[in-house]
Amino acid sequence: MERTIHHRTGRDKTMRNILLAVSLALAAVASFAAPSQAGYYSYGHQSHCFVKKVKSYDYYGNLIIKHVRVCR
Repeated sequence: MERTIHHRTGRDKTMRNILLAVSLALAAVASFAAPSQAGYYSYGHQSHCFVKKVKSYDYYGNLIIKHVRVCR
């Protein structure tokens, strides 16, 4: 019985490097995404919302009123 020795080819190393890069990128995105959400919920911050009416006219001169919700 003959044994063959498998050496890593350039393709195997490239695939491993790609997987490593993708996992590092996902970890970086997750670490930055979590603190960005904290501003809305921490320190008792409550957003104030109101409905604003925006008047505009269409091509034929008809009045169009849009109700837009604005939160600050």
